Amino acid sequence: MLLPFNKAKTAARTCVITLIVAIAAGTAAAQDSEPNGKPLWELGVAGGGGYLPDYPASDENHFKGLALPYAVYRGEILRAGDKGIVRGRFLKSERFEFDLSADGSFSADSDDNDAREGMDDLDFLLEVGPRLQVILARAAKDAKVELELPVRAAFSVDFFEVKYRGVVTHPKISYQHNNFLGTKVRLKLSAGPIFATEELHDYFYEVNPNDVRAGRPLFDSDPGYLGSELQLGLSRSITENIRVFGGVQVGYFEGAANEDSPLFRDDLTVGAGIGLIWTFFQSKQLVKE
Repeated sequence: MLLPFNKAKTAARTCVITLIVAIAAGTAAAQDSEPNGKPLWELGVAGGGGYLPDYPASDENHFKGLALPYAVYRGEILRAGDKGIVRGRFLKSERFEFDLSADGSFSADSDDNDAREGMDDLDFLLEVGPRLQVILARAAKDAKVELELPVRAAFSVDFFEVKYRGVVTHPKISYQHNNFLGTKVRLKLSAGPIFATEELHDYFYEVNPNDVRAGRPLFDSDPGYLGSELQLGLSRSITENIRVFGGVQVGYFEGAANEDSPLFRDDLTVGAGIGLIWTFFQSKQLVKE
């Protein structure tokens, strides 16, 4: 059966987006500590789902999930599916790491969101830019406290078009333990504020004249503080080739630059997800982190 053009476009876009997010969330969350190193590359299948806010300060969540192939590559400079979608690591020492990294978030269908009904959909958001990581303390053999300082350009991406959406920075403090309470569970807890230029705030919160309706007045957004996020991720190997992962993300948006927007609906959002990775091919060559 042939899909109408708009539905085919959405289906294709969803597949691409879910693949990228599965790589970022699944593989980054599921790396257990291995004393002899980790495979240079891995191939497998990542599947999972989550109940996620449609956008920052949205008052509606929707379930999104899929199962798709994934890949990891742990090169000296080029790395994929490791602490992000894809990145280039240019400096690494005992305390510092500097790289070019990328991250992403799901799209949202405006027809399924009361606040955005009749407006353009929110496409997949891709972020790319440099990041500095500083190890502040090593709490134990398998634990550390880290400061992450990313500055990334944001782009909205659908299957046919890429648009620049400004710059975003999300400094955060992270606590990571690779054998939490001796259970072989890898835990990562991180928190920090988010700041963005006007273009990104426009994407989420601006209301143009064509989108004005009862209860949704004209609104021009401002740059600045977008909100803060607390993230908890857990993962554990079940067998040599199967790993499970899950996480919770809490967003707090009181005091944000655009809390007067009619699209700004809730000071507190919560999202959660769970998934599984099955690795069926991996290199015999091992590499150290």
